Amino acid sequence: MFESAEIGRSVDKATFKAEEASLREALLEVQYELKEKANFPVLILINGVEGAGKGETVKLLNEWMDPRLIQVNTFDAPTEEELARPPAWRYWRALPPKGQMGVFFGNWYSQMLRDRVHGNGKEAALDQAIDDAERLERMLCDEGTLIFKFWFHLSRKEMKKRFNALKDDPQRSWLLTPLDVQQSKSYGKYVRHAEHVLRHSSRDYAPWYVIDGFDHYYRSLAVGRILLEGLQAALERTGQEQNQSTPHTALVSSQDNRGLLDRLDLSQALEKHEYKKQLASEQARLSSLMRDKRMQRHTLIAAFEGNDAAGKGGAIRRVTGALDPRQYHIVPVAAPTEEERAQPYLWRFWRNIPARGKFTIFDRTWYGRVLVERVEGFCSEVEWLRAYNEINDFEEHLSNAGVILVKFWLAIDQDTQLQRFQARENIPFKRFKITEEDWRNREKWDDYANAVSDMVDRTSSEIAPWTLVEANDKRFARVKVLRTINDAIEAAFDKE
Repeated sequence: MFESAEIGRSVDKATFKAEEASLREALLEVQYELKEKANFPVLILINGVEGAGKGETVKLLNEWMDPRLIQVNTFDAPTEEELARPPAWRYWRALPPKGQMGVFFGNWYSQMLRDRVHGNGKEAALDQAIDDAERLERMLCDEGTLIFKFWFHLSRKEMKKRFNALKDDPQRSWLLTPLDVQQSKSYGKYVRHAEHVLRHSSRDYAPWYVIDGFDHYYRSLAVGRILLEGLQAALERTGQEQNQSTPHTALVSSQDNRGLLDRLDLSQALEKHEYKKQLASEQARLSSLMRDKRMQRHTLIAAFEGNDAAGKGGAIRRVTGALDPRQYHIVPVAAPTEEERAQPYLWRFWRNIPARGKFTIFDRTWYGRVLVERVEGFCSEVEWLRAYNEINDFEEHLSNAGVILVKFWLAIDQDTQLQRFQARENIPFKRFKITEEDWRNREKWDDYANAVSDMVDRTSSEIAPWTLVEANDKRFARVKVLRTINDAIEAAFDKE
């Protein structure tokens, strides 16, 4: 791949100056059009050989364009905060919003290459990292992100020449970093593995561009032209898609199967005295497990979904009642804000992933896309069907990072829901719990039941199983929730 690139090409200063003004003007135009339309974000991944001009090129782009609309992020060795969470967390929270551009130095490709070159991973681990990167980029592109991947290249001879020039210059020797020295010693190994990565991760939706770093004029023009052409094409394409848009249809598949919910025994119940006894026992158990030193190697996430009035709030209160408020955090999920709509769907959930030793409770979750958004037509059929794979990948990332994920669907029947709705309307301090939307949702009971069955069927896995909670009796449901969380923590401890 590197051999086929136009290595050694150069542009004289006069040619550069002649093109720079028009290129700069055109880039500013598309940047402001991107901001105005805000249809998609732009992500620029910067990788390559040290000394090939990566930093100088990004600096020039900030001079050519409006730097207020460009977010530059450098990902060096993970911080303590980042090490306490899944590896992808630090990239997700830095993604640019729609209408803006983000530049990532030291991104996921830099990390996988460092691991492979310095002996922290084998070829199979590198290939797995490439697959993970490909899935992430596919998901981002499906959500509308425009991705540019640049590899800045230099020959070994030219890299050494530049490093020696820096070393011999008292005023610039500080620019030579330990990473530069390290890479010069492992150049052959680094380039060999880099070529493997580029060949196996260049896709039509996120291709690699190899940029010769020998001549800074040529390098700058090449990157500018690629960005301009890509942005112009993407802006034209999104305009055509808007003109050809059609209403969403076929929101509920005829192949759905409601057998999972129909088989639940909703008559299960606990007498009050037995409930108090079991509740106290499970709360004490949870309190002890959360204080266990082994918990510092894990993260706990409890995800709550369920029918309206199924008792999610009451179950959550019994869970938190066993803990110090400093041990947990509750994330109530409602309709996305403007900030959240400007990002990929899973962004607002990634940003709330807790550190090791912590416990986060999601009251409604990332499953909203395959539940309410599906049934109410807030997303297209393509989007909610695609979401199943995206959610499974997300939960796999969590599991691989030591997250204990417990997912609950609290189920009640229609008669029980009606009784609870009526009680909420008649009890003053519960009136805030009932809305017109709750009554409207009852009219789509079957559609939601089909969506839930699909959801459980497609996303209940060995690493992240669903627990269906029979919630006609609130006391039974609360104890089952607590016991399930405790069992999951103990199972994680036993695997250590």
